[in-house]
Amino acid sequence: MPRRSYLRDTSEHADPRVSPMELFFDLVFVFAVTQLSHYLLEHHAVLGALQTLVMFLAVWWAWIYTAWAVNWIDPDLPPVRLVLAIIMLLSLVLSSAIPGIFGRYGLYFALAYVAIQVGRTAYTAWAKGEWQAGASRNMTRATIYFILSAPLWIAGGLDDDPIRRLIWWAAVLAVEYSGPLLFFAIPALGRSTPQEWNISGSHMAERCALFIIISLGEGILVTGATFAELEPSGSARLAFLSAFVASVAMRWIYFDIGARRGSDHIEHDERPGLIGRDAYTYAHIPIVAGIIVLAVANEQVLAHPTGHSATSLIISLLGGGLLFISGTMTFKRLTGATGRWPRSHLAGLLFALFGLWAFAAHPPPLQLHMAATGLFLVIAIWEWGWIERWARFRGPK
Repeated sequence: MPRRSYLRDTSEHADPRVSPMELFFDLVFVFAVTQLSHYLLEHHAVLGALQTLVMFLAVWWAWIYTAWAVNWIDPDLPPVRLVLAIIMLLSLVLSSAIPGIFGRYGLYFALAYVAIQVGRTAYTAWAKGEWQAGASRNMTRATIYFILSAPLWIAGGLDDDPIRRLIWWAAVLAVEYSGPLLFFAIPALGRSTPQEWNISGSHMAERCALFIIISLGEGILVTGATFAELEPSGSARLAFLSAFVASVAMRWIYFDIGARRGSDHIEHDERPGLIGRDAYTYAHIPIVAGIIVLAVANEQVLAHPTGHSATSLIISLLGGGLLFISGTMTFKRLTGATGRWPRSHLAGLLFALFGLWAFAAHPPPLQLHMAATGLFLVIAIWEWGWIERWARFRGPK
């Protein structure tokens, strides 16, 4: 009797769209993003920022590997749904541990993370079956990477010193993040090949776009919740409006050109797996990180729109803006037809760097935030106008 296939239908008439089960799965990561932004807001010193970075990289790595896995295995099948439900439960444990991750909940975070990465990746390798031996070997190599890194995660969770725990986990993340770049090179098993990373490009693009929506949505929720608790005032209303417009502009920058063109590029590229690695697995990291950091800045300016800008607000606003602009710029270069850096984003980075004057001047928070919002609007309108002119120049095909 032939073995039952757990893989997605990849025929010409198959539907590559994200399934309801995948959307349900992402709900847990709405909570994770909220936990990360709240942690950074409460721990905005250098150590807190580094701790938040390590947690974010772990959360992203758990999510993106699941996105890759479900690109291959069919989430509409009951066994796969069960596996995703278990991963959701473990992800909820992981997210719940974030406030105390460098305290007494570090081991819970480590154990949940290891269980997610090893269990899901091993299941995917098994589900791909012998009849796709090359792809199965690829996931087997990835599983070995996670198994080898597991003791370092647990050692960090058992170490009571927050600094040493941070070092343990930063080191192990460096090993894990090198895996795809090295094609999961393992002695005796060799290296993976781009052919073994054959994926549905449109599905990968949609999954990452949904994570951007999650991050932007979390920022809007935080903005609304914070504004609801404030005493009504003109400055508070302007701060609320500025935060909302910034979110709309960021959505415009990513989706109006980048997401649409990126989806088309990865869907028609001969090696979609490499595009999935470079443009989506890695290039989306600063985009999501920037959105999270800017959500922290929104909450800070809503709480204190007047007076002098605190150093933490200046760093959050400038750092978040630089991360988001550089991330979307890199993503668009990797997926663009010309392979060039978007001029609007390069100009945006240049003007953002001029914002360093804020460290000396410490302008009012609302003024600084509105300037950042204006910058996002300029980038969005500039790029949209350039694309429209280019389309008219080329004319109908």
